[in-house]
Amino acid sequence: MSEPVPDQEPIVALQRALVTLSYLLTRSQAHERLAERAGVSARRSDLWLLMALEGVGGVSRVGDLAEHLMVEPSHVTRQIGRLAAERLVERTPDPRDRRARQVAITPHGRTVLGRLQDARQLTLHRALEGFDARDVAITAELLNRLTEHVREREAGEG
Repeated sequence: MSEPVPDQEPIVALQRALVTLSYLLTRSQAHERLAERAGVSARRSDLWLLMALEGVGGVSRVGDLAEHLMVEPSHVTRQIGRLAAERLVERTPDPRDRRARQVAITPHGRTVLGRLQDARQLTLHRALEGFDARDVAITAELLNRLTEHVREREAGEG
């Protein structure tokens, strides 16, 4: 096996760190423990959809939400059906187009999302124990910039 090109070493190290961290944070068992701690039964994908919906103001058209999540609208439509049955979201008329529907997070959905986020933040706080607050802030800033950059590139290629 050949050695990585020297200027690629930081990229290789970052890739390994991101893959490992992603795995540790998104494992099914980790989410199940998190949901249990929060006292809710939402799936992992439900959390991401609710967070995305909350992030765009709590109301969105399905197509716009799918674009934000970078998935096909049919996937979001099926998930919204399940979330609506659990009263986490509701379909509402689109005020700009009476033929179209929007999806809105319900008060119950906000409560469930809040519980999950609180539990996730507590877990992350424990994991970061001993880290300098400035290092955490810099890491968050860099990861947010990286996320936005990747989103922009993906949107440009799509």
